[in-house]
Amino acid sequence: MALKGVWQLQKLVISFCDISGSSRGIRAFMESHLPAFKERNPQLELLTELNRGRHPYLKALYRNKNERVVCIRNQEPEEILLQATRLRNTLGNKVKKLKTRHVTHNPSVQGTWTTELKF
Repeated sequence: MALKGVWQLQKLVISFCDISGSSRGIRAFMESHLPAFKERNPQLELLTELNRGRHPYLKALYRNKNERVVCIRNQEPEEILLQATRLRNTLGNKVKKLKTRHVTHNPSVQGTWTTELKF
């Protein structure tokens, strides 16, 4: 996703094994979908690395120095394309736990409703 017109994903690392069965989907993805994905995203640096005996994964490196790793073992090429697109579209921020379910910039003057409220 772009923040102020700048894509936040800098680098996408594709790690796979050339002989294992769990990397079958990523090898098919690299033959069929990767050239088109690379052409649609010229701002993105794509790296492939060969790790023998390891399950395949996608590692996304963002501008804010955060990284996300997604395991893609035994997935189809279309599912891997969806995962790569999701990594491209995220900002790379850490997931924040909300304190309440209600988030607002203008809190109520009357206060929040609770179950102990008596009329």
